[in-house]
Amino acid sequence: MNGWLSGDKISLRALEPEDLDWLFRWENDSALWVYGHTVAPYSRYLLKEYLQNYSSDIYKDGQLRLMIVNNKDNDRLGLIDLFDFDFRNRRASVGILVDSEQQQKGYGTEALELLTRYAFEWLQLHSLNAIVAAPNEASRKLFTRCGFETIAVLPEWFVLDGKYHDAMWLQRIDRKNKRDQL
Repeated sequence: MNGWLSGDKISLRALEPEDLDWLFRWENDSALWVYGHTVAPYSRYLLKEYLQNYSSDIYKDGQLRLMIVNNKDNDRLGLIDLFDFDFRNRRASVGILVDSEQQQKGYGTEALELLTRYAFEWLQLHSLNAIVAAPNEASRKLFTRCGFETIAVLPEWFVLDGKYHDAMWLQRIDRKNKRDQL
């Protein structure tokens, strides 16, 4: 692979029906639910339907979900998403999941950098944002390393281990392109 969604170690690609087992594993890992909006497991049937009906068209679906794969062997490493896509204001939220066995290898950084470049240069977005639980230090460091800045603290935003925790609202604005003077 090459182009917008391919880097040195990894590539980002559209979801395939063969990704069902990986989606099932990650979506049903209850340890990850605290960082998103999931409150119950997904059935294989629902995830299969999702894969069959998902178009990978951010303008149609309002989101773009991509598989992070290793360039050497196409092993699945995680997922990265653009969601809450706002065409009019040219912004979207970002979510990322790197499989626990594949963390601390630079895959998340490269994936976020590829997605950011794609969002700013190809989709012509102006800003990307992420909301990260304050205790999730690895995720906060990832976004900061990739040029995101904390723009707000959201008090008692997440419940983790029965306690409320703040969240950091991080944002990266594309300041390179002058197309923003509409």
